[in-house]
Formats: sequence, structure tokens, C-alpha cells
Amino acid sequence: MRIRVRSSFLVGLLMLAARMASAENASNPLASVSNLDTKMQYTYADPVDRYDVYLDGAQMLMPVLKLKYELHYNFTDATGSQENDFEKLVLKPIYFPSQTKLNEDWGLKTAVGLDWTIEFNNEDKGIGVGADTIAPFVGVALNHAPSSLVLIPLLQHFVNYRSNDTDVNLTSLRLIAIRPFGKGYWGKLDAKIPYDWENENWLPTAEVQLGYNINETFAVFAEALVGIGKDRPYDGGGGLGLRLKY
Repeated sequence: MRIRVRSSFLVGLLMLAARMASAENASNPLASVSNLDTKMQYTYADPVDRYDVYLDGAQMLMPVLKLKYELHYNFTDATGSQENDFEKLVLKPIYFPSQTKLNEDWGLKTAVGLDWTIEFNNEDKGIGVGADTIAPFVGVALNHAPSSLVLIPLLQHFVNYRSNDTDVNLTSLRLIAIRPFGKGYWGKLDAKIPYDWENENWLPTAEVQLGYNINETFAVFAEALVGIGKDRPYDGGGGLGLRLKY
């Protein structure tokens, strides 16, 4: 009898975890979901235009381990002529040490991970920064159950790991807020505040995303991007994306 009760309890926990995972939005990098986004982003910084076409995916390898990946292809006139080529491959393993309820309204998920960025050595075309980097990060996802609001603060440090690369030494604070509304819609604010230790300047940007879940498998979204401050990496831009959820 005791074994049956324990088994039923474990099954119930697994079903609850599955329902929570399925309700998470894949625009949250700490969501326990598998998805593949096909995206196009356009940014401009007088006099440079840049189109970034890329795949942005995630695969849950285990309930506590996720692998995100990105493959970027750029079109740009940064050198004064039109160029296009692959920019970079990003691999991002993420481990979730804990997940708990703080009180009746708020839940907390913790995360640690690493961005490993491999460039395709096309900086002579104005594509990429000329450095392969690693970037460890820590973060949490705070989930407000009554409103379905999710707040995700992250802290990350980027550094090049090869001596012949361009020097990269950058610390970034990132804050993401995601909230669903209406029937199948969501809004997202993604603010990044990096500090470049090499050049001693701030490079803040903000992204606003509006998305719609067509069904359980597909979603679409649009983005507006803006650079902030005198040393901003770009002035503004926008993007479109198609999401496959599985």
C-alpha cells in the first residue's frame, strides 16, 4: 500500500512538472522547453546596415539540463560594399540546480550555464568581432502564478580564450520580462546592459517582442530593437520569427 501511494505521488509530480514545462514560453531562455526559431533581425548604425538570419533552438536533454544553440548568417555593408557569410555558432548548455515555490504566488528556478561562441573568421567582411569567446552566466526565473508574469535576471561575463583573437572582456546584466495576454499572445521586454572593460564604455540595448501562438506547435513573433547611449552598438532595428515547438 505504501509503495502504491509513493508511486502515485511521484507520477503526480511528474505530470505537474510536464504541465508546467509545456506552459513555459520559449522566449524565456530558462524555460524547460524544446523549440526551433527561424529568425531575421535588421539593425542599423549609421552608416552600417546589417541583416542577421539565424536559427535559434533549444533541446531538453534531461529535466535539469538544456542545450541552446544558434547559427548566424549575416548580410552587411560594414566594409563599404555588400557582403554576406556565416557569422558564428553559439552553443549554450544550461543546468537548473533547483526549482521551488517561494510562496502562494511566486515560484523560483535557478540556472547556471555557459555560452561558447565559435566565429567563422569573416571579420574582413565586417562580419563578426574576430574572437571565439566563452561566457559563463548565472540567473533565476521568477514566476508569478496569478498573472503568469516571468522575470529573468541574468549576469554573464564574456572573454576570448585564444591569444590571437580580438580582446574581449565584457560583463553584462540582463533583465527579461515576459507576460501572456489575450488568447495566445505574449509580450517580452529584454534589456541588456553590458560593460566593455577593454574600451571602458557601456553598450546597453533593449528589445521588445510581441508574439502569438498559432497552435501548440507553431508561433510567430515580431521584434523592435533599440540601442541606448552614445556608445550603443546599433541605433535601432526590428525582426520577425517563426517558432516550432516540440
